[in-house]
Amino acid sequence: MLRRKCTERQEAMTKILIDCDPGHDDAVAILYAARHLDLIGITTVFGNQSLDHTTRNALSLCRLAGLATPVAMGAARPLVAPPIHGGDIHGKSGIDGADLPQPDRPPESISAVEFILRAARQHRGELVLCAVGPYTNIATALRVEPKLTEWVKAITVMGGTTQIGNTTSVAEFNVYSDPEAADIVFRSGVPLWMVGLNVTRRVGVGEAEIAALRAGGRVARTIGDLMAFFRTSLMEVHGITTASLHDPCALVPFIRPEMIEYRHLPVEIALAEGPTRGMTVCDQRTLTGRKLSVIRNSKAPNCHVALDVRGPELVGHIVEAMHGFA
Repeated sequence: MLRRKCTERQEAMTKILIDCDPGHDDAVAILYAARHLDLIGITTVFGNQSLDHTTRNALSLCRLAGLATPVAMGAARPLVAPPIHGGDIHGKSGIDGADLPQPDRPPESISAVEFILRAARQHRGELVLCAVGPYTNIATALRVEPKLTEWVKAITVMGGTTQIGNTTSVAEFNVYSDPEAADIVFRSGVPLWMVGLNVTRRVGVGEAEIAALRAGGRVARTIGDLMAFFRTSLMEVHGITTASLHDPCALVPFIRPEMIEYRHLPVEIALAEGPTRGMTVCDQRTLTGRKLSVIRNSKAPNCHVALDVRGPELVGHIVEAMHGFA
C-alpha cells in the first residue's frame, strides 16, 4: 500500500476516477492522484495514441508505481467524427522517452462505460470523474444512464482554452478530438471544473526539474526521462520551453484548490465544421441589467473555468509527489 499524507485539505477524502489517454502528462496525473487522492479506477480512451496503446501505457504505469488500481478499456473512436491521435507529440507508443515495464495484468473484463457506471453507483455522491483525454467515455456513460448526473459529485476536465488552441488556432486537442462528447459533458448539469491551455501551459517542468526527477528513485527517474522527451517534442512543435503538466492540473481543485483561480462562467462547445470547431466558447463578459437588442445575453454559468495559476509552486508540489514512490 502507498503511504498517504493526510495533512493537506481534502487529501484522502475525494474518490477519483481518471479517464485518460496516457500520454506523458496523463502519466504524471495518474501518479499525482495516487499520492494524494483515493484513486479507485482508470479508464482509457483513444487520444494521445490508439486505444490499445493508451491502455497498455496505463497498465505499465500501474506496474511501475506498484498500483493495483483497476484499468478498463473505453472508446477507440469519437462519437461522430473519424479518430485522430497525438502520436506526433507523444511518440509511437504514446509515451516515448523511457522503457516502461511490461503490463503484468490485463484490463478489466468490463468496458470503461460499465466501470464508470458501476463506480458511480457504488460511491454515490462521492465520486469525481477526471477526464484528461477526449471525453467520449464519460459522454457515452451519460447517454446510457442519465442518473449518472445525480450519482457523481463533480466532473473535472483538462481541455479547452480561453485563449489560443494547440490543435487549431482556437481548439485544444481533447475537446477537438470529440467535440460532440465535450458538448454532452458541458451540458450535463454536473458541477464542472475546466482547466485549459491558458493555464496549463504555465505549469511545466524545465531542465532543473527534469534533473531533479532523474536524481530520484525509479519512478521519479522514469518520469524525468518521459518529461525530457515531451519537452523536446513541445519545443519542436510549439516552441514551448517546458514540458507542460496539463493533466495533473485537472486534479488540483481536489488536492490544492488554492493553487488555481477559477471563475464560474457559461461555456459552450462549437460543433459546426469550420475554423471554430472544438472551440470552448467561454463567456467572460460582465453585463449589467440593461438590455440591448444587439447584445446576446449571457447564459447561466455551467463551468468553473481556470483563469490563473501559481505555476512554480504547483510544479514543485507535483514533482515532490513523483519522488514519493519507493
